[in-house]
Amino acid sequence: MTRIFFLILCLGFVAACDSGGGDVLQAPTDEATDPDGGDGSDNGDSSDGDDDTPIESDRELPPGTESPTASNAIVRREPRDAGGNGYANSYRYNADDDTFFVDGLGFDGDQPDGQRYTRSTPFGNLGPYALYEAPPTFPDSVTGTQIPQFETRAIYGVSGSGETEFAIVRTGAYINYGFGGFIYQRNGEVTLPSEGQGTYSGPYAALRDFNGRGGLEYATGQATVDIDFSAFRGNCTPPECDNAVRGRITNRRIFLPDGTDITGDYLDALGVSNEATFQNMPVLTFFIGDGVADLNGENVGTLLSGSGDPGVDQTNNLPSGAYYAVMAGDHTSLPGGEIVGIIVTETDDPRQPGVTERETGGFIAVRQ
Repeated sequence: MTRIFFLILCLGFVAACDSGGGDVLQAPTDEATDPDGGDGSDNGDSSDGDDDTPIESDRELPPGTESPTASNAIVRREPRDAGGNGYANSYRYNADDDTFFVDGLGFDGDQPDGQRYTRSTPFGNLGPYALYEAPPTFPDSVTGTQIPQFETRAIYGVSGSGETEFAIVRTGAYINYGFGGFIYQRNGEVTLPSEGQGTYSGPYAALRDFNGRGGLEYATGQATVDIDFSAFRGNCTPPECDNAVRGRITNRRIFLPDGTDITGDYLDALGVSNEATFQNMPVLTFFIGDGVADLNGENVGTLLSGSGDPGVDQTNNLPSGAYYAVMAGDHTSLPGGEIVGIIVTETDDPRQPGVTERETGGFIAVRQ
Protein backbone atom coordinates (compact mmCIF):
# COMPACT_ATOMS: atom_id res chain seq x y z
CA MET A 1 0.00 0.00 0.00
CA THR A 2 1.51 3.31 -1.06
CA ARG A 3 1.64 5.96 1.62
CA ILE A 4 -0.68 8.57 0.18
CA PHE A 5 0.22 11.60 2.25
CA PHE A 6 3.84 11.26 3.38
CA LEU A 7 4.08 14.39 5.50
CA ILE A 8 3.27 14.33 9.20
CA LEU A 9 2.24 17.81 10.28
CA CYS A 10 4.28 19.74 12.80
CA LEU A 11 1.88 20.90 15.55
CA GLY A 12 -1.03 20.21 13.22
CA PHE A 13 0.14 22.65 10.50
CA VAL A 14 1.49 21.89 7.04
CA ALA A 15 5.11 23.04 7.04
CA ALA A 16 8.28 22.55 5.07
CA CYS A 17 9.56 19.95 7.50
CA ASP A 18 12.52 17.73 6.76
CA SER A 19 10.33 14.73 6.06
CA GLY A 20 10.69 15.00 2.31
CA GLY A 21 8.07 15.28 -0.39
CA GLY A 22 6.32 12.59 -2.31
CA ASP A 23 3.03 11.72 -3.92
CA VAL A 24 -0.01 12.60 -1.91
CA LEU A 25 -3.72 12.05 -2.25
CA GLN A 26 -3.32 9.53 -5.02
CA ALA A 27 -5.35 6.36 -5.13
CA PRO A 28 -4.10 3.19 -3.40
CA THR A 29 -2.09 0.98 -5.71
CA ASP A 30 -4.47 -1.92 -6.03
CA GLU A 31 -5.59 -3.57 -9.23
CA ALA A 32 -9.06 -2.07 -9.03
CA THR A 33 -7.91 1.54 -8.92
CA ASP A 34 -7.11 3.70 -11.91
CA PRO A 35 -4.15 6.12 -11.96
CA ASP A 36 -6.12 9.31 -11.39
CA GLY A 37 -7.96 8.14 -8.30
CA GLY A 38 -10.97 6.37 -9.84
CA ASP A 39 -11.93 2.84 -9.00
CA GLY A 40 -12.13 1.32 -12.47
CA SER A 41 -15.89 0.97 -12.09
CA ASP A 42 -18.80 3.01 -13.44
CA ASN A 43 -19.20 4.71 -10.07
CA GLY A 44 -16.84 7.45 -11.10
CA ASP A 45 -15.78 8.66 -14.53
CA SER A 46 -18.06 6.70 -16.82
CA SER A 47 -20.35 8.32 -19.35
CA ASP A 48 -23.50 6.89 -17.83
CA GLY A 49 -24.61 10.32 -16.60
CA ASP A 50 -24.62 9.37 -12.90
CA ASP A 51 -21.42 11.16 -11.86
CA ASP A 52 -23.32 14.06 -10.29
CA THR A 53 -25.83 11.92 -8.37
CA PRO A 54 -25.81 13.08 -4.74
CA ILE A 55 -25.49 10.63 -1.90
CA GLU A 56 -28.95 9.50 -0.82
CA SER A 57 -30.36 6.75 1.34
CA ASP A 58 -28.85 4.01 -0.83
CA ARG A 59 -25.50 5.06 0.62
CA GLU A 60 -23.68 5.48 -2.69
CA LEU A 61 -20.01 6.19 -2.00
CA PRO A 62 -17.88 8.63 -3.99
CA PRO A 63 -15.41 7.08 -6.46
CA GLY A 64 -12.23 5.62 -5.03
CA THR A 65 -11.25 2.41 -3.25
CA GLU A 66 -13.35 -0.31 -4.84
CA SER A 67 -13.25 -3.00 -2.14
CA PRO A 68 -12.83 -1.20 1.18
CA THR A 69 -12.35 -3.05 4.45
CA ALA A 70 -11.61 -2.00 8.00
CA SER A 71 -8.02 -3.16 7.60
CA ASN A 72 -7.01 -1.16 4.52
CA ALA A 73 -6.50 2.44 3.49
CA ILE A 74 -9.41 4.22 1.81
CA VAL A 75 -9.42 7.16 -0.60
CA ARG A 76 -12.49 8.92 -2.02
CA ARG A 77 -12.74 11.83 -4.43
CA GLU A 78 -15.39 14.06 -5.95
CA PRO A 79 -17.26 12.38 -8.81
CA ARG A 80 -16.41 13.87 -12.20
CA ASP A 81 -19.23 15.44 -14.21
CA ALA A 82 -19.80 17.70 -17.20
CA GLY A 83 -20.02 20.76 -14.95
CA GLY A 84 -16.35 20.60 -13.99
CA ASN A 85 -16.65 18.80 -10.66
CA GLY A 86 -14.04 16.16 -9.96
CA TYR A 87 -11.61 17.32 -12.65
CA ALA A 88 -8.76 17.89 -10.18
CA ASN A 89 -6.52 14.85 -9.85
CA SER A 90 -2.97 13.76 -8.98
CA TYR A 91 -2.89 15.90 -5.84
CA ARG A 92 0.58 16.24 -4.34
CA TYR A 93 2.30 18.17 -1.56
CA ASN A 94 6.03 18.85 -1.76
CA ALA A 95 7.58 19.40 1.68
CA ASP A 96 10.96 20.53 0.33
CA ASP A 97 9.60 23.92 -0.75
CA ASP A 98 6.11 23.84 0.80
CA THR A 99 4.27 23.82 -2.54
CA PHE A 100 1.17 22.05 -3.75
CA PHE A 101 0.41 20.50 -7.11
CA VAL A 102 -2.80 19.36 -8.76
CA ASP A 103 -3.39 18.24 -12.32
CA GLY A 104 -6.41 18.35 -14.64
CA LEU A 105 -7.32 22.06 -14.48
CA GLY A 106 -6.83 24.92 -16.92
CA PHE A 107 -4.81 28.11 -16.48
CA ASP A 108 -3.37 27.26 -13.07
CA GLY A 109 0.33 27.28 -13.97
CA ASP A 110 2.10 24.38 -15.64
CA GLN A 111 2.03 21.27 -13.51
CA PRO A 112 3.88 19.26 -12.37
CA ASP A 113 7.22 20.52 -13.73
CA GLY A 114 6.44 24.22 -13.97
CA GLN A 115 5.04 26.72 -11.47
CA ARG A 116 3.27 25.06 -8.60
CA TYR A 117 0.74 26.38 -6.10
CA THR A 118 2.38 28.34 -3.28
CA ARG A 119 1.11 29.51 0.09
CA SER A 120 -1.68 31.99 -0.38
CA THR A 121 -1.44 35.63 0.61
CA PRO A 122 -2.19 37.55 2.75
CA PHE A 123 -2.55 34.45 4.95
CA GLY A 124 -1.42 30.92 4.20
CA ASN A 125 -3.75 29.00 6.51
CA LEU A 126 -7.46 28.58 7.19
CA GLY A 127 -7.35 27.53 10.82
CA PRO A 128 -4.69 24.80 10.98
CA TYR A 129 -5.10 23.80 7.33
CA ALA A 130 -2.73 25.05 4.65
CA LEU A 131 -4.08 27.34 1.92
CA TYR A 132 -2.39 27.46 -1.51
CA GLU A 133 -2.95 29.52 -4.65
CA ALA A 134 -2.12 28.99 -8.31
CA PRO A 135 0.51 31.34 -9.82
CA PRO A 136 -1.00 34.65 -11.02
CA THR A 137 0.78 34.47 -14.40
CA PHE A 138 2.57 31.96 -16.60
CA PRO A 139 4.92 32.73 -19.52
CA ASP A 140 4.09 32.03 -23.15
CA SER A 141 6.15 28.95 -24.02
CA VAL A 142 7.65 30.66 -27.09
CA THR A 143 7.67 34.43 -26.48
CA GLY A 144 7.81 34.58 -22.69
CA THR A 145 4.84 36.95 -22.57
CA GLN A 146 3.11 36.60 -19.20
CA ILE A 147 -0.38 35.04 -19.44
CA PRO A 148 -2.85 35.75 -16.59
CA GLN A 149 -3.93 32.60 -14.73
CA PHE A 150 -7.23 31.83 -13.02
CA GLU A 151 -7.99 32.48 -9.37
CA THR A 152 -7.61 28.92 -8.09
CA ARG A 153 -7.15 27.92 -4.44
CA ALA A 154 -6.43 24.65 -2.64
CA ILE A 155 -6.90 23.67 1.01
CA TYR A 156 -4.73 20.83 2.30
CA GLY A 157 -5.22 19.26 5.73
CA VAL A 158 -3.55 16.33 7.44
CA SER A 159 -3.86 15.16 11.03
CA GLY A 160 -1.03 15.19 13.52
CA SER A 161 -0.89 11.38 13.35
CA GLY A 162 -0.78 11.41 9.54
CA GLU A 163 -3.61 8.87 9.44
CA THR A 164 -6.20 11.14 7.79
CA GLU A 165 -5.95 13.83 5.09
CA PHE A 166 -8.04 15.88 2.69
CA ALA A 167 -7.66 18.44 -0.09
CA ILE A 168 -10.16 20.77 -1.80
CA VAL A 169 -9.58 22.74 -5.01
CA ARG A 170 -11.96 25.38 -6.39
CA THR A 171 -11.68 28.33 -8.76
CA GLY A 172 -13.57 31.62 -8.92
CA ALA A 173 -12.78 32.27 -12.58
CA TYR A 174 -16.07 31.04 -14.05
CA ILE A 175 -19.63 32.35 -13.99
CA ASN A 176 -20.71 28.84 -13.06
CA TYR A 177 -18.90 26.66 -10.52
CA GLY A 178 -16.02 25.87 -12.84
CA PHE A 179 -13.46 23.09 -12.52
CA GLY A 180 -12.12 21.65 -9.29
CA GLY A 181 -12.41 18.70 -6.96
CA PHE A 182 -11.97 17.27 -3.49
CA ILE A 183 -10.36 14.17 -2.05
CA TYR A 184 -10.23 12.63 1.44
CA GLN A 185 -8.66 9.49 2.83
CA ARG A 186 -7.29 7.42 5.65
CA ASN A 187 -3.83 5.93 5.40
CA GLY A 188 -4.25 2.82 7.53
CA GLU A 189 -6.86 0.70 9.26
CA VAL A 190 -9.68 1.34 11.70
CA THR A 191 -10.90 -0.47 14.82
CA LEU A 192 -14.47 0.32 15.83
CA PRO A 193 -16.24 -0.58 19.08
CA SER A 194 -19.34 -2.77 19.03
CA GLU A 195 -21.19 -0.50 21.46
CA GLY A 196 -20.89 2.74 23.40
CA GLN A 197 -20.58 6.31 22.17
CA GLY A 198 -17.81 8.70 21.15
CA THR A 199 -17.44 12.40 20.47
CA TYR A 200 -14.93 13.99 18.11
CA SER A 201 -14.15 17.60 17.27
CA GLY A 202 -11.79 19.66 15.18
CA PRO A 203 -11.46 22.72 12.93
CA TYR A 204 -13.34 23.17 9.67
CA ALA A 205 -12.25 25.16 6.61
CA ALA A 206 -13.96 25.69 3.26
CA LEU A 207 -13.79 27.25 -0.19
CA ARG A 208 -16.95 28.97 -1.42
CA ASP A 209 -17.66 29.37 -5.15
CA PHE A 210 -20.74 30.51 -7.05
CA ASN A 211 -23.12 29.68 -9.86
CA GLY A 212 -24.23 32.99 -11.39
CA ARG A 213 -21.11 35.03 -10.71
CA GLY A 214 -17.36 34.61 -10.38
CA GLY A 215 -15.14 34.98 -7.34
CA LEU A 216 -14.13 32.93 -4.32
CA GLU A 217 -14.68 33.20 -0.60
CA TYR A 218 -13.29 31.28 2.37
CA ALA A 219 -15.03 29.91 5.45
CA THR A 220 -13.88 28.61 8.82
CA GLY A 221 -15.72 26.89 11.64
CA GLN A 222 -15.73 24.09 14.20
CA ALA A 223 -16.81 20.50 13.51
CA THR A 224 -18.29 18.19 16.14
CA VAL A 225 -19.20 14.58 15.33
CA ASP A 226 -20.89 12.20 17.79
CA ILE A 227 -21.34 8.48 17.11
CA ASP A 228 -23.63 6.05 18.92
CA PHE A 229 -22.14 2.69 17.99
CA SER A 230 -24.75 0.04 17.14
CA ALA A 231 -27.56 2.44 18.02
CA PHE A 232 -29.94 0.93 15.44
CA ARG A 233 -29.10 -2.69 16.28
CA GLY A 234 -32.02 -5.00 15.57
CA ASN A 235 -33.78 -2.53 13.26
CA CYS A 236 -31.87 -3.14 10.05
CA THR A 237 -29.44 -5.54 8.45
CA PRO A 238 -25.73 -5.00 9.19
CA PRO A 239 -23.14 -3.99 8.21
CA GLU A 240 -24.44 -0.74 6.72
CA CYS A 241 -26.98 0.47 9.22
CA ASP A 242 -26.07 0.14 12.89
CA ASN A 243 -24.28 3.34 13.93
CA ALA A 244 -26.07 6.64 14.51
CA VAL A 245 -23.98 9.65 13.43
CA ARG A 246 -24.65 13.20 14.59
CA GLY A 247 -22.60 16.16 13.39
CA ARG A 248 -22.59 19.97 13.47
CA ILE A 249 -20.50 22.70 11.89
CA THR A 250 -20.71 25.77 14.12
CA ASN A 251 -18.96 29.14 14.56
CA ARG A 252 -18.77 29.64 10.80
CA ARG A 253 -17.19 32.84 9.47
CA ILE A 254 -16.69 34.04 5.88
CA PHE A 255 -13.68 35.84 4.40
CA LEU A 256 -12.65 37.37 1.10
CA PRO A 257 -9.35 36.19 -0.42
CA ASP A 258 -7.72 39.44 0.75
CA GLY A 259 -8.50 38.48 4.35
CA THR A 260 -11.52 40.75 4.89
CA ASP A 261 -14.06 39.23 7.28
CA ILE A 262 -17.44 39.65 5.58
CA THR A 263 -19.50 37.58 8.03
CA GLY A 264 -21.35 40.66 9.26
CA ASP A 265 -22.33 41.75 5.76
CA TYR A 266 -23.59 38.27 4.97
CA LEU A 267 -25.64 38.14 8.18
CA ASP A 268 -27.17 41.54 7.38
CA ALA A 269 -28.32 40.24 3.98
CA LEU A 270 -29.58 37.03 5.58
CA GLY A 271 -31.57 39.08 8.05
CA VAL A 272 -33.20 41.11 5.28
CA SER A 273 -34.31 37.96 3.45
CA ASN A 274 -35.77 36.50 6.66
CA GLU A 275 -37.04 39.73 8.27
CA ALA A 276 -34.97 38.96 11.36
CA THR A 277 -31.66 39.80 12.99
CA PHE A 278 -28.90 37.18 13.00
CA GLN A 279 -25.76 37.10 15.08
CA ASN A 280 -24.44 33.75 13.82
CA MET A 281 -24.13 31.87 10.54
CA PRO A 282 -26.45 28.91 9.93
CA VAL A 283 -25.35 25.71 11.65
CA LEU A 284 -24.71 22.82 9.25
CA THR A 285 -26.22 19.66 10.75
CA PHE A 286 -25.96 15.98 9.80
CA PHE A 287 -29.30 14.28 9.21
CA ILE A 288 -29.54 11.34 11.64
CA GLY A 289 -30.74 8.01 10.29
CA ASP A 290 -29.74 4.43 9.69
CA GLY A 291 -27.76 3.39 6.63
CA VAL A 292 -25.13 6.13 6.89
CA ALA A 293 -22.26 4.14 8.46
CA ASP A 294 -20.55 0.81 7.83
CA LEU A 295 -18.05 -1.48 9.54
CA ASN A 296 -15.27 -0.16 7.30
CA GLY A 297 -15.49 3.21 9.04
CA GLU A 298 -17.12 5.13 6.18
CA ASN A 299 -19.98 7.55 6.87
CA VAL A 300 -22.03 9.30 4.19
CA GLY A 301 -25.31 11.10 4.44
CA THR A 302 -27.36 14.23 3.92
CA LEU A 303 -26.88 17.55 5.62
CA LEU A 304 -29.39 20.21 6.58
CA SER A 305 -29.03 23.50 8.42
CA GLY A 306 -30.79 25.82 10.79
CA SER A 307 -30.37 29.19 12.40
CA GLY A 308 -27.27 29.66 14.50
CA ASP A 309 -29.32 31.87 16.81
CA PRO A 310 -31.59 29.97 19.22
CA GLY A 311 -35.14 31.27 19.15
CA VAL A 312 -34.70 33.08 15.81
CA ASP A 313 -36.64 31.58 12.93
CA GLN A 314 -34.99 31.22 9.54
CA THR A 315 -36.79 30.02 6.43
CA ASN A 316 -34.74 31.47 3.57
CA ASN A 317 -31.21 30.76 2.37
CA LEU A 318 -30.70 27.61 4.43
CA PRO A 319 -27.80 25.49 3.08
CA SER A 320 -28.34 21.80 2.38
CA GLY A 321 -26.13 19.10 0.92
CA ALA A 322 -24.11 16.03 1.85
CA TYR A 323 -21.30 14.91 4.09
CA TYR A 324 -18.65 12.27 3.35
CA ALA A 325 -16.31 10.91 6.03
CA VAL A 326 -13.99 8.06 6.93
CA MET A 327 -12.74 7.00 10.35
CA ALA A 328 -9.17 5.94 11.17
CA GLY A 329 -7.26 4.51 14.10
CA ASP A 330 -8.36 2.61 17.19
CA HIS A 331 -11.67 3.92 18.53
CA THR A 332 -11.75 1.46 21.44
CA SER A 333 -8.95 3.05 23.47
CA LEU A 334 -6.96 6.27 23.83
CA PRO A 335 -6.08 8.36 21.89
CA GLY A 336 -9.38 7.20 20.45
CA GLY A 337 -9.12 7.49 16.68
CA GLU A 338 -10.05 10.31 14.31
CA ILE A 339 -12.42 11.24 11.47
CA VAL A 340 -11.74 13.10 8.23
CA GLY A 341 -14.66 14.49 6.29
CA ILE A 342 -15.83 16.65 3.41
CA ILE A 343 -19.01 18.72 3.41
CA VAL A 344 -20.67 20.19 0.31
CA THR A 345 -23.66 22.51 0.64
CA GLU A 346 -25.61 24.82 -1.66
CA THR A 347 -28.08 27.65 -1.10
CA ASP A 348 -29.32 30.85 -2.72
CA ASP A 349 -26.99 33.74 -1.96
CA PRO A 350 -28.99 36.29 0.10
CA ARG A 351 -26.71 39.09 -1.13
CA GLN A 352 -27.39 38.68 -4.84
CA PRO A 353 -30.63 37.36 -6.40
CA GLY A 354 -30.12 34.64 -8.99
CA VAL A 355 -26.78 33.50 -7.55
CA THR A 356 -26.25 30.12 -5.89
CA GLU A 357 -23.40 29.68 -3.43
CA ARG A 358 -21.58 26.40 -2.84
CA GLU A 359 -19.43 25.72 0.20
CA THR A 360 -16.96 22.81 0.05
CA GLY A 361 -15.31 22.26 3.40
CA GLY A 362 -13.09 19.76 5.12
CA PHE A 363 -12.49 18.79 8.74
CA ILE A 364 -10.36 16.45 10.82
CA ALA A 365 -11.98 15.60 14.15
CA VAL A 366 -10.29 13.73 17.00
CA ARG A 367 -11.65 11.99 20.09
CA GLN A 368 -12.50 14.35 22.94
